[in-house]
Amino acid sequence: MTVTDTGQPTSGGPATPLPLLLLGRDADPASERGVECPGDLPAASDPDLVERARRAREALGDRAFVLGHHYQRDEVIQFADVTGDSFKLAKDAAARPEAEFIVFCGVHFMAESADILTGDHQQVVLPDLAAGCSMADMARPLQVDDAWTRLGDAGVAESTVPITYMNSSADIKAFCGRHGGAVCTSSNARQALDWAFEHGEKVLFLPDQHLGRNTAVLQLGLSLDDCLVVDPHKPDFGVTDDELRAARVLLWKGHCSVHGRFSLESVADVRERIPDVNVLVHPECKNEVVTSADHVGSTEYIIKTLAEAPAGSAWAIGTELNLVKRLANEHPDKTVVFLDKTVCFCSTMNRIDLPHLVWALENLAEGRVVNRIEVDDDTEHWARVALDRMLALPGTGAVKS
Repeated sequence: MTVTDTGQPTSGGPATPLPLLLLGRDADPASERGVECPGDLPAASDPDLVERARRAREALGDRAFVLGHHYQRDEVIQFADVTGDSFKLAKDAAARPEAEFIVFCGVHFMAESADILTGDHQQVVLPDLAAGCSMADMARPLQVDDAWTRLGDAGVAESTVPITYMNSSADIKAFCGRHGGAVCTSSNARQALDWAFEHGEKVLFLPDQHLGRNTAVLQLGLSLDDCLVVDPHKPDFGVTDDELRAARVLLWKGHCSVHGRFSLESVADVRERIPDVNVLVHPECKNEVVTSADHVGSTEYIIKTLAEAPAGSAWAIGTELNLVKRLANEHPDKTVVFLDKTVCFCSTMNRIDLPHLVWALENLAEGRVVNRIEVDDDTEHWARVALDRMLALPGTGAVKS
């Protein structure tokens, strides 16, 4: 994969194979590696930047299409042509072939997916190359290759189908494409696992162990004992040959830095503080949190559930802070709170701030393409194979590019 970087504000920094390990001052084992969690949203940017962004956006017109992920801060979302989760946004970009520039206000793997699904004449721009994803970085290509070799040594690789969550790099999506696997989202993970078990005896689920476990146990009816965690940081991946042969679902030891923070204590505390509260969480949360919640679903499901909830109802939501605050503002007739007392936004997603967006839009308006995200042809081909297998699943829908 190639990243073209022709300049960056001083707060961004150059591209690097391990950007998350080089940023931040403090580390919280329960949060993103190398990223500080200050406990509240960053302060708003200089209001003058709003006018600069507006002028640049108007100058670009239909040549640019701005995508805003749900976890982005409001000052960025206001300039998005569409909002949504990562896969929806990539599909939206593919449906706009007339747009020369796709400005993705999200994180790196999302921009890669947009580049894979859009036409060759379109250029995808990520306003800050440091906007990565700790979960995606928890499954590195060499690690996954070594794990596949480990499965082969145990005699189970040929009967294993790899499935990767959308929140993974293009390299990992391509790995799944090459090895007969597919991609999934949090909305169609069950269909993807059903499909995988039609084609093999086992599933290697990458990179989020919690989504894989929750889907296998709560939707497919498998037991926790059917699931085995594969740890790339342990000798032999922390498993024996017998364990590999016995397991049905091999879970990569990865997680979301935000959703992984929620705990049983968070659920118990909010139920004590708010009578008749509805606990609504994302399936990237730990299994014990998901099983103790009242409602579980994807980001789009969370948004839809709040929209349909009756006035006067109370909701504690276990997902990213920007979205929870936005939902609270959009539904003043309901009580909407963040599930955990210690709030933590997605630090890397928040690197796409207004200064970076203005810088990218102004450069594009002046004829300079900055921070272009390009996936090489071979990786794009096999990643698209894995994505097309997902798109063929019932209810997923095709992409036109």
